[in-house]
Amino acid sequence: MLSVVIPSYKDPLLFKTIESLLSNAEGEIEIIAVLDGYWPEVPIIQDDRVRYVHLGGNRGMRDAINAGVALSRGEFIMRTDEHCIFGQGFDRIMTQSCQPNWIMTARRYSLDPVKWQLMDVPFVDYEKLCIQTAKYTRKFTGIPWRERQEERKDIMVDETMAMQGSCWVMPRTWWDKVIGELQTEGYGPMYQDSHEMVFKTWKAEGKLMVNKNTWFAHKHVKFPRTHSYGNTDFYPHLKYAHDLWRPYYEEIKKDWGL
Repeated sequence: MLSVVIPSYKDPLLFKTIESLLSNAEGEIEIIAVLDGYWPEVPIIQDDRVRYVHLGGNRGMRDAINAGVALSRGEFIMRTDEHCIFGQGFDRIMTQSCQPNWIMTARRYSLDPVKWQLMDVPFVDYEKLCIQTAKYTRKFTGIPWRERQEERKDIMVDETMAMQGSCWVMPRTWWDKVIGELQTEGYGPMYQDSHEMVFKTWKAEGKLMVNKNTWFAHKHVKFPRTHSYGNTDFYPHLKYAHDLWRPYYEEIKKDWGL
């Protein structure tokens, strides 16, 4: 079984995302929608495959993911954002090919959340992990890796260096053994979760893979987001992640020929 965890904070697209998951899954699936300190204003979807977890207060995305994973029962765990759509059979395709020491993402398209359809924007298969200058510090970020995408276009399941973090699958045993939980101390409640998981996975001799045989579409960046820091100062948390992993990153770059 695949357990899909959706951290959610006041996003009106949550239920459309759940509908896309349910209608495109081909195997046994459970969906755990973690309501991060709020109740939806519209009626929830009543389906035996969907469970709702209400956190007592707004604890942030990292704690919401941790709470959902703790309640999950599947052999595989999937995390997705609350504003995505999915290809037919995404669950079967991802779980059948995911190895015990892999985190796997899929080909990513851009979603127009108003029209609820794919946008005419190039898809992303590979991302390169880079360090970007933020306002007050530096941070890890993934950028589309077009050269690798062209060079390896015929390899349908392949290693990539970074992911957006909006959709991934891994064996539950890998989460328990390597990830444990997403750390909030130092990292703060929100960001850099995908980089934390990838660094931990590499150190444990695992891989981050992209499966091009299926896809998801994530809300395009030009549309407003809901789960954010607001006016909170999050730059110290970006600095924490940068300072913690920078030395290891410099070693990893050599393995990637960068």
